[in-house]
Amino acid sequence: MTQAETTSRARVAVLFCVVTAGIVGALIGVALTATAPVPGVAQVSEAVSVSIPLVRVLLDISAVATIGLALLSVLVGYDRPKLSEPIMRLARPASVAAALIWATTALVALILQTAEYRPGSSTLSMSDVGSYIADVGAGKALLIVAVLALLHAGLGILSLKHGEKVPAEVRVGLGLFALLPLPVTGHASNWNYHDYTMISMELHVMSAVAWTGGLGAMTVLLVGNRTLLAHALPRFSKLATLCLILGAATGLFNGLIEISLNPSLGFWEGVFTTPYGQLVLLKLLCTGVIATLGAYTRWKLMPRIIRHNRTALAAWATLELTVMGLAFGFAVVLTRAPVVPTS
Repeated sequence: MTQAETTSRARVAVLFCVVTAGIVGALIGVALTATAPVPGVAQVSEAVSVSIPLVRVLLDISAVATIGLALLSVLVGYDRPKLSEPIMRLARPASVAAALIWATTALVALILQTAEYRPGSSTLSMSDVGSYIADVGAGKALLIVAVLALLHAGLGILSLKHGEKVPAEVRVGLGLFALLPLPVTGHASNWNYHDYTMISMELHVMSAVAWTGGLGAMTVLLVGNRTLLAHALPRFSKLATLCLILGAATGLFNGLIEISLNPSLGFWEGVFTTPYGQLVLLKLLCTGVIATLGAYTRWKLMPRIIRHNRTALAAWATLELTVMGLAFGFAVVLTRAPVVPTS
């Protein structure tokens, strides 16, 4: 087997692990939040109910890939084009493809959530989708995300021809901006703290995506290039540390606010007996595992990588990305989970 075939298989393995973990996390969340049908009330079909979180996971992962691949250029720097350009020639078309998947999954999610909004309806028309967009914030958010993702793909296509004349910072900034509409349509039911929770959610999502995307891009494209990896990993480590602190703090803040300010529940009851609380605990567990794996990379592997020594970074990073994918699956369902006890 050639080196190219080995590298290609490793890339597919990383993507497979992350996507599979995300789907598994979403399905676990769906199982935790499942409720019994209410007699006399029109029910959303199970296919729609399950498809929404699965599509949203794919949306999130494609956003992570889009932003991470754009961020890769910033991490490797611009001062050694002979080394970095072969890598970026792979990253740019992959980023375009990821952005197109991002836009597509946003539109599919829009259709599915329109169907959820109209339970019992056997057909959907464009006017139904238009009404959902006009009447529901989540509809507007998904449409905006789709448009911004398409714009990102357009910038990516320009970068295929013009390279770094289309600044990576602009593509990263646009990608992060495209993350903003969806979080505000999730949980923030406590209006006394609404502004704080909205800001916290935005920071939480951006930090998680930048962290996961940067690690994923390096794992897929830089592991075989020791020179660029030795330059990029220390820069990414600083970003990852900031993202870990910010992501953990904002995630914990959001969860505690939702649970502690629910007037019908005690705090510990909210943590352990509600699907929302249980998903928060699962996400915290994932965060602890990710932090441990990140610390191992930072303190054990990075000194050797800086010296251009061979390491098992690919295996450790793939494991970390898999846990991140699981956390994204939990997060998708968490935004829709009720803060009420399980029956």
